[in-house]
Amino acid sequence: MDMLVKLYDLPNSQAVFERLNETGSLVRRALAPEKHRVVAWVQETFSAAWACEAEVAFSRQPISCFIAIQKRKVVGFACHDVTCLNFFGPTGTEPTARKSGIGTALLFACLEAMRQQGYGYAIIGAVGPADFYAKAVGAVPIEGSAPGIYRGLL
Repeated sequence: MDMLVKLYDLPNSQAVFERLNETGSLVRRALAPEKHRVVAWVQETFSAAWACEAEVAFSRQPISCFIAIQKRKVVGFACHDVTCLNFFGPTGTEPTARKSGIGTALLFACLEAMRQQGYGYAIIGAVGPADFYAKAVGAVPIEGSAPGIYRGLL
C-alpha cells in the first residue's frame, strides 16, 4: 500500500537532527562524485532495484538522494522523485545503524526538500513500516493503492 503525507503540516524536525548530531552522524544531500560509492552501497546492502532508483536520484538537479554518514561511511540513504515524481523512497538504513534515528532524519530530509521544491503532499510508495510513517510524519494509507505503480514490475 502507498501512504500520503501532508508536507505543509510536517512535525518540527529539529529534535531529530539534534539527536543525530549527538551521535556523531550526519544526514546530507549526496554529491555527484559520490554516486559510484552510494549506488554500490545500496546494491550491496539492499538490492539492484533500489540501486537503479538511487542512480536516477543522481540524475536530478538538485540530486534527490540523501545519505547518512557515520565515521566517513554510508550507513543510510533516502531518495525522492525517482520512480515517480512526488514519491518518497526507496530508503534504507544499514542493519547495525537501525534504531538510532537515522531513518527518521533521512525521512525528514527528503520530505522537507520536497516541500521546499513546492510539493504540498508526498506519496510514500509500497510502504513497509506503516506504523513508523504514521507516527513520524502523520502519513495515512491511500485506499486501493496496492500494488500501485509497481504493478507488473519485472
